[in-house]
Amino acid sequence: MTPPVFAHGHLRLYLLSLLADEPMHGYELIQALEERFGGTYVPSAGTIYPRLAKLEEDGLVSKTVDGRKTVYAITDAGRAELDARAGELDGIESGVTDSVRRLADDVRSSVNSAMKTLRADLASAAREAKADAKEAGRTIRADAKPVQVDSRGALANAELAINDFRHQLRTELRKRVVRGELSDETVAVLTTGLDELRARVTASLKQ
Repeated sequence: MTPPVFAHGHLRLYLLSLLADEPMHGYELIQALEERFGGTYVPSAGTIYPRLAKLEEDGLVSKTVDGRKTVYAITDAGRAELDARAGELDGIESGVTDSVRRLADDVRSSVNSAMKTLRADLASAAREAKADAKEAGRTIRADAKPVQVDSRGALANAELAINDFRHQLRTELRKRVVRGELSDETVAVLTTGLDELRARVTASLKQ
């Protein structure tokens, strides 16, 4: 199971610290947390709103309805709790940053490993295709240089596509990890999909 980003009770205190700066509605609090951690931690509404409800129940925040938005503000009791736990609050941000960094590193390592394997298989398939061509008596002639240039361009485009895939998938996986939503099933889908893609590309290279 993915470890939580915030230790028990810390998110509640962190929300109070954000509301101490200014009143906010729920989505603004989600955005504020995302900005604080560079997009590596994006809490869901299901994480934020129950905690806001509990803070209101405990008298630490109040809420007012502004059109379609419900705006939350810290109360005097909430400020008193912040003051009482000031020392604890000081250590939360660095602890959360370390936790998010570890989670991001885990995802990065998994995706990097998958992409390295794919690139190695592509290179291996290319070498096999070249060897097959030689065995069939198809040698590279001097007038075939333009084809070599085209091949290099195709390789560059393929590597760009791989890098773009890696970047987009890593970003999405990071978000899922910090929400505790990355499951073994998703990893299995990724692994199976990469295996199928590798097989299709290998077959294409041998044509």
